[in-house]
Formats: sequence, C-alpha cells, structure tokens
Amino acid sequence: MGASGNPAALVVGAGFVLAFVFGLVAARTNFCTMGAISDIVNMGSWARMRTWLLAIAVGILGTAALSYSGQVDLAKSVPQRAALPWLSLATGGLLFGIGMTLAGGCANRNLVRLGAGSMRSLVVLTFVAIASYMALKGLFAQWRAAWLDPVRIDLAAYGWGDGSLATALARATGAPPRTALAACAVLVAAGLFAFVFKDGRYRRNRTQIAGAVVLGAVIVSGWYVTGHLGFGENPETLEQVYFATNTRTLESLSFVAPLAYSLELLLLWTDKSLHLTFGIAAVLGTIAGSAAHALASRSFRWEGFASLADLRNQLAGAFLMGAGGVTAAGCTIGQGLSGLSTLALGSLIAVAGIVAGSVATLKVLLRGEDT
Repeated sequence: MGASGNPAALVVGAGFVLAFVFGLVAARTNFCTMGAISDIVNMGSWARMRTWLLAIAVGILGTAALSYSGQVDLAKSVPQRAALPWLSLATGGLLFGIGMTLAGGCANRNLVRLGAGSMRSLVVLTFVAIASYMALKGLFAQWRAAWLDPVRIDLAAYGWGDGSLATALARATGAPPRTALAACAVLVAAGLFAFVFKDGRYRRNRTQIAGAVVLGAVIVSGWYVTGHLGFGENPETLEQVYFATNTRTLESLSFVAPLAYSLELLLLWTDKSLHLTFGIAAVLGTIAGSAAHALASRSFRWEGFASLADLRNQLAGAFLMGAGGVTAAGCTIGQGLSGLSTLALGSLIAVAGIVAGSVATLKVLLRGEDT
C-alpha cells in the first residue's frame, strides 16, 4: 500500500469531500440516530432506524471487501484493537446516549443543524469539544484512565489477532480468518437487509434507500482513504505510517474527538506540530455539505435557544456527549457506523450503551411530560 505526492494533503482533502457528501445526504434524508430511536420509543416507527441499519449493512459489506482483498489492515484500527476496555465502552456509550437525547441530537446531527443556521448547535458543539478534550487530555481523562480503562479483556492473550466478530467466529469454528470474515459479513448484512426491506412502505422510499447506500459507501471510502491511500513511507523517518489521522492509524468518520482536535488547532494555531487531519476535515466537510443543502433547498434559517431550560438541557447533554464519546471511543457515527462496519465487538458494546442511554432518557422525559 502507499500514496504518492503529498499523502497528508490527499487524506485531508478526501476527508473533506467525503464528509461534504455525508453532510449533504444526512440533511437531505433527515438522518439522525437519536431521532430514529425517538421515533421508535414515542411513535413505534422504525422508518429512520431502517435507514441507519441499511447504512451499516452497506458499510459492513464494503469494509469487509477492503479487508478481504488486503486493501486495508483493520486490525490496526481503534475499534478492532484486541484490548477490549468493555467498562469504558459501556459507560461512555451510556453517557453519550443520555447526552445526545438531552441535546436533541448527536454530534453529527448538530453539525448538520449548524450548517443549516443553528447557532444553538454551535454552542452545543463548542461544549462537546471542551468536554471531549477534557476526556482526551484533561480532568476527565485522569478519571477515565484510572477507573475505567484498566477494566478490560486482553483478547490477544487468548490468541486473538483483533477484537472483531469475524475473529470470534474463526476461533469458535476453526475456519480460516478470511473465510470467517466473508461469512460473518454476508450473514450480518443479509440479516440487516432482510429486516430493513421487509417493510413495504420503506421499500418504496427511494430517497431513504439511496441515502443509506451513499452514507454507508462514505464510511467504506473513509477506511480506504486513510488505510490505503494514506498509508506509506514517511520521508523523514522512512517508517510506514498513516498520514493525517489523529489516532495515527486508519480511521473513518467520527465526530466527538475530532471536535476536540478542531478546538485545539484553533486555540494553538501557531503550534507547528498541529496540522489539519482527516477528522478535522470531516467536521468542516459535514457542516459545508449541510449548508449547501440548506442553501439549495432554501431551508437555511438562523436558530437560537427556545428558553433557559432548553439551554440548560443542551449544555448538560453536550458535556455528557463529549465525555461519553471519548470514553466510548466514538459516537453514533464513529462507533455506530464506522466501528460496526468493521464488525468490532467493542463497537457492539458501545452502541448498546448509546441505545440504552437514549431509550432510558426518552422514557424519563416522556414520563415527566405526562405528570
């Protein structure tokens, strides 16, 4: 694998373009994980959740194809690391789920809203960035490192090469790793396809189906850009490295930690050790894509907070999202789409925590409205 010319610029530029498409399509289809969960809890509607699940299925097949063909090494990615910090993943996911529900949407949704003119989302995202930076390098990081991260399962000690569902299948059946990967990806994706398309009304919704396919393809493309095009020899050290990623390994779209790195770059702009990265470009690209849709559809509107109570809930949710997203190593996109596309066991834990936190909070809020 390798990239010629300026691989860092290629990765950053491609990250912006991919995120631009992601933001535009997310705005066009009203893509929102919290909204999908809310529709199920409050109305029993699975329409938006089917779009999310279809995007995951497309992501799984595409990402597995990249791995199967040797285009990328997913075992080096954060979601598939063999050290499984299950307590951090579950706790962080739970906090993120609570936070995104209080804030009325996850980090991705607030980026889309910002592009459409929401100043409320700008405030929310600023506090998400502050809290996530605290969880990466500040006060919250000390607590996370001392109390949560040490509680883990070292799968490498049991001979696992990575922490994926495919490896679990290979270990359980004795199948070759590539065979297990193909079988696992096809079976999981087929199950998701069957569930998604069993609904006749959804089968007729071409906009949502096309949107889900594009969103899933963007996730796959992110892995290819950072894991193949952005992987090559550093001319200064002559080592094989991943260019322009904050994790220093291959990545696909995620938004919580990149918001922290975006804030850090703005605050320490003169620090020559800091540069634009795939994640930062993805943050900017998502806003730009949403703005393009809002302007083209004439739906751009300036928006602020509805009340003091709204401000309070949004800021509380933002802090929980920032801290929880870093602790869970990803958000509804970083773990829910990118992580699950790799069939990572850790992503399953994190997403379960996110869903549980959101469902519990929605029910508490609904009960409060009824009293």
